[in-house]
Amino acid sequence: MKKLYHILRIVLWSTVGVFIGTSIYTWHDYRTRPGLYAMQSAPWYLRIQVNAVYSVVTVAVILFLMWIIRKNQKMGH
Repeated sequence: MKKLYHILRIVLWSTVGVFIGTSIYTWHDYRTRPGLYAMQSAPWYLRIQVNAVYSVVTVAVILFLMWIIRKNQKMGH
């Protein structure tokens, strides 16, 4: 169970890191080429918002699984 908990921690922080990285890239790309985003009907930050929703859901599921593992470890001892 400790290995699974450790793997979930890695996945959790990887998810946060990917979200931050893609958000910074999208912001930088918008600042570099605003004309490219002006052609789209959706605002430039919509991709960041969609990624935020996916990231929050993923992090919530991972935290729930980590909580269940912690709870089972405490009951076992």
